[in-house]
Amino acid sequence: MADLVIRTCEETKAQNVLLFDVHENTIVADYYVVCSGTSMPHIRAIAEHVRRALAERGIRPRGIDGEPESRWTVLDYGVVLVHILEPEMRNFYALEELWDETKIVYRSSSTPC
Repeated sequence: MADLVIRTCEETKAQNVLLFDVHENTIVADYYVVCSGTSMPHIRAIAEHVRRALAERGIRPRGIDGEPESRWTVLDYGVVLVHILEPEMRNFYALEELWDETKIVYRSSSTPC
């Protein structure tokens, strides 16, 4: 599922995509995907593309959160949490700092935000 999420995010031009394997550190999820969108319409497009790609395989999110004014969206698939943020919000929340570099199992080649 995490690989599909990564491919789908990249297909919609998400930036600075990171995949963290956190299964040994938390019971919340096995994987965290963190990526950036350039605007709220872009963030919504990334989220919708991920939702549709997984829905085509019968996988539905347990929850979706984020208001337009929040400048981020999170999709909760249980095993995988997908965080899509504007660069400014990504810097503010600093989700990457929750896990050390050794937990990164994928880093996109797109330009960092």
